[in-house]
Amino acid sequence: MAHTTLSEKEKNKILTCKNFNGYKPCFPDHNCWENGCKEHNPMGTRILIINFDAMGDVLMTTAQLSALKRKFPDSTIYWITLKNALGLLLNNHLIDKVFSFDHESILILKEMEFDIIMNVDKSLRSAALTMQLSGKQKLGFGLSSTGKIIPINKGAEYNYLLGMNDNLKFKVNQRTGQDYLAETFELPNHRDEYIFNFTLEEMEFIDHYKTQNGIQFKDEIIGFNTGCSLLFPNKKMTIEQHIVLIEKFLTMHRFKIMLLGGPEDEERNKIIYSHFEGKIINTPTNFGVRKGACYENIPEVIITGDSFGMHLAIALKKYVIAWFGLSCWTEIDLYDRGVKIFPEGLHCAPCWKKTCPYNLECIQMIDLERIVKEAINYFDKKN
Repeated sequence: MAHTTLSEKEKNKILTCKNFNGYKPCFPDHNCWENGCKEHNPMGTRILIINFDAMGDVLMTTAQLSALKRKFPDSTIYWITLKNALGLLLNNHLIDKVFSFDHESILILKEMEFDIIMNVDKSLRSAALTMQLSGKQKLGFGLSSTGKIIPINKGAEYNYLLGMNDNLKFKVNQRTGQDYLAETFELPNHRDEYIFNFTLEEMEFIDHYKTQNGIQFKDEIIGFNTGCSLLFPNKKMTIEQHIVLIEKFLTMHRFKIMLLGGPEDEERNKIIYSHFEGKIINTPTNFGVRKGACYENIPEVIITGDSFGMHLAIALKKYVIAWFGLSCWTEIDLYDRGVKIFPEGLHCAPCWKKTCPYNLECIQMIDLERIVKEAINYFDKKN
């Protein structure tokens, strides 16, 4: 059998084609390696995003993808993240490949060459990986020879200083996280939306769940994200506050209430539900992040603290009533779909402390009456 010998230029064209992977034909009736590229889909600018931090941060970073594609329309975008965040990037039309942060992925990435490496995280592991991989340009944060996290481009300096200067972060800064992350990546900030896409099967699951639970199109549904990650447990509203709020909504005989959350919220959701058994919907918490997103897609209004659930609500384009205590409300962009409730005039907030010397005054100050009022206003205006 005769074999065609391709030139090095032709082989390089194949190796820089998105369709080619080197272990099976791109098309069943064609051998690219012997006969040349049948349908060249150029990789263009090869970009790697490193983002291991909280799941909410991973969702927030997806808002940079549209600007990346405008700047580099012919590009291949890779993303490496932790295993628990992989589902957030599933079915994202602007990402070509997602890697899980594990030994196998590191082996592969170390053999690849990128035009641009973008590290979102100010963490030792992300910074170290950024320095180890091959990239013509590196943006964000790296690691010094003395093991310290450092900014590696001018655009990352303001972002970096927010971590170094408490007064700048807690008192002076009015920029959103999207704004200074765009600057870190040397991109314009046009307030592009988060990107989260359901599959067809997930949309069918949502419709089926609504039917099962008697949810109709005309229903006014409010979802409660009741908890947050275990890293900052003091970001949670108390169980008692949730019970008071839900009681207020139920006495109006108008709204349907859904409890939302992840595995860490299962016990508190059970306690809250026990006060309203049969009157509200307690969604499952242990079926994974994609199913959790399906449940959160049902309500029109989401009441939440500054948590992954808040970022998911933003990604799902819900009306968000977000309350804040220890975290920085100025950094969150609700895209004109909601309100931020925070402890005005409280000298110690925000603070990002894991333990509070003031008996969590910021949580006690949450204006429950305003939360109710804002939810009612939303539905009244809609009607």
